[in-house]
Amino acid sequence: MRRSSPPDHAPHPDTVFAGEPEAMNDRDDATPLSRDGGLDQQAHERPAYARAAPPDPSAPISPPPSAPPPEAASAGAVGVVTPAPDPGAGEHDGQHPLKDWLLDGNPQRMDAPYEYEETAQHHPKSWYKVMCLTGVDYFSTLGYQPGIAALAAGLLAPVATLVLVLVTLFGALPMYRRVAEESPHGDGSISMLERLLSWWQGKLFVLCLIGFVATGFVITITLSAADATAHLAENPFTRFVRGHEVLATLLLIALLGAVFLKGFGEAIGVAMVLVVVYIALNIVVIGVGFYTIAQQPQIVSAWTSALFGTFGNPLAMIGAALLVFPRLALGLSGFETGVVVMPLVRGAPDDDSERPAGRIKNTKKLLATAALLMSVLLIASSLVTTLLIPHAEFEEGGSANGRALAYVAHTYLGNVFGTVYDISTILILWFAGASAMAGLLNIVPRYLPRYGMAPDWARATRPLVLIFTAICFGVTVIFRANVESQAGAYATGVLALMTSATIAVTLSARRRQQKAAMLGFGAVALIFIYTTAVTIFERPEGLKIALLFILAIVIVSIVSRLSRQTELRTRRVILDPAADEIIASACHGEIRFIAHDTDNLTPQEYAAKEVDQRYMHDIEDEDPIVFLEVTVCDASEFAPDLTVTGHHVDGHRVLRAQSATVPNAIAAFLLYIRKRSGIVPHVYFQWTEGSPIAHLARYVLSGEGDIAPVTHEVLRQAEPRAEQRPVVHVA
Repeated sequence: MRRSSPPDHAPHPDTVFAGEPEAMNDRDDATPLSRDGGLDQQAHERPAYARAAPPDPSAPISPPPSAPPPEAASAGAVGVVTPAPDPGAGEHDGQHPLKDWLLDGNPQRMDAPYEYEETAQHHPKSWYKVMCLTGVDYFSTLGYQPGIAALAAGLLAPVATLVLVLVTLFGALPMYRRVAEESPHGDGSISMLERLLSWWQGKLFVLCLIGFVATGFVITITLSAADATAHLAENPFTRFVRGHEVLATLLLIALLGAVFLKGFGEAIGVAMVLVVVYIALNIVVIGVGFYTIAQQPQIVSAWTSALFGTFGNPLAMIGAALLVFPRLALGLSGFETGVVVMPLVRGAPDDDSERPAGRIKNTKKLLATAALLMSVLLIASSLVTTLLIPHAEFEEGGSANGRALAYVAHTYLGNVFGTVYDISTILILWFAGASAMAGLLNIVPRYLPRYGMAPDWARATRPLVLIFTAICFGVTVIFRANVESQAGAYATGVLALMTSATIAVTLSARRRQQKAAMLGFGAVALIFIYTTAVTIFERPEGLKIALLFILAIVIVSIVSRLSRQTELRTRRVILDPAADEIIASACHGEIRFIAHDTDNLTPQEYAAKEVDQRYMHDIEDEDPIVFLEVTVCDASEFAPDLTVTGHHVDGHRVLRAQSATVPNAIAAFLLYIRKRSGIVPHVYFQWTEGSPIAHLARYVLSGEGDIAPVTHEVLRQAEPRAEQRPVVHVA
């Protein structure tokens, strides 16, 4: 066999360090040279086989990274790549029982945007049953919403509540029906913005939204527990709780955390019982209230006289109601939960997995029914409580503070019925906290691990439960378990999320060139932007809490992403038929890949590169080689599929791939080749000179940098057995 002669432009062999093919040449002492024999003048730049392709704003929205690409069915082959197991490691070694218990059930999947859906598909439920699950959060606001409305608007509370209902039915409901159409897999409105905003700015925006989501869910837990404590403190049989509200609230939150530490079982059945009983009791209380008002018509006349005496005319009333509307925004909670639980909704037997029309239709029924039912209850409860309860009782320390309907139940139906109502309210408020905890536990695995922005243990439930429970303890102590004090923070989280949803559906309508829908949703977006701004201005504590959450999430995300840079982040390699054919023909004897420049794809460049590499690495002319090219599509993604296409350029075999990072993609592809062929492959690089810090920054931010050493490190971590590890050559 004959080795290629040195090309005219090649350096003398003594001026370059090149490894023998039989050795694992991962040395760092090779000097990059230009084709004219001198030092590479572009050595400080990244290798061109690691070029990033700029995003195309006009391109269609791609599916999430873990979802199979549309062309997967026609691909030549699909391979799953997993790190080699460490013989010395076990999932539970028995030496750390506490650690084993905390991490029990930790899923091994890298990303799980549809994990909730895949679990839910085994037990789909009728839409009205799922409505009860979301209703424990939505309907439970009846426990405190009438009192908050009375404090915010006084005599005007029923009118302000009517404005809230109109925004619900003609703003929030159409908006979330659109979200259900475009995000039917339980991702909610956040995923719509995630798909519309790519690269790092999209990820950062999602992290900020998750901070507001966390604020809303945490305050839901603490506010619901505080309101449950308020019902206990005012009940004639449990007034010993008075003066110990903070302790009682902490005990309720601790009980909630304990339930999740043990494992939360089937929730829909329990939720359905609680919601049906609670709504039935509220209908009784409201009905008795209206009966009492009908028996004393002077109450209505006194209220209307005071109303017109204060505001003069209906227009002034509506204007004043619009001004206080932001303080009533708690009554809008529950919509995002309604679309997050979509995977639980039973659809049609012939539903398409990508666009389940039956599930979408039934979810719209869920949203509409919940909104209509809640709208009737909100207006009715506001009228009854405003007309029957003295305003002084709504103030802090009053018997109706945080429990307006319970006050009516005890006053007009007696303490026995009132106690039954209190028990029902306490249970549904506590279960609303359970719903919020489940939402928190769903947010982390749905987004952060998929971004590579969560520690490995964050995929386990129990450590997260302990962290969220501790945070809820802190919030409860800070707000002294006061319902009214937490209302602003809760409204901030809810409104920020709903505002982002209005923006998402407006952008979606614009993208689809639906002018009428864009204008309508744009108007709703302006209403929510105004409401959010007023809420933050009047009650900045919600924004402060949200910013703390955002700061903590961003810091943890950055640290986690940096610590996981050298993981084998690609789990699946998908080949088109041409790539499959090239690989099949190459899997005979030694398998050699040359990392190639994607900026110059001319036949002359391939020929020159082959001559150089054969000479530098002492590759015989008879040994076949395949060119490997990787283009960075979106460096902010963490674990996308690696799709490889095959090409023939003037007799040269070329494999072209797209991924989030070049080194991880090459490492995953090499491990796939080894798994498929049983032969350890070789890959050949050129060195890239320049600042190591600059290379590291380029690798983290753009998936590029100094490719060869990072590829070797990814392979070393993924395959600890040196004899089985693909060989990296550099010259």
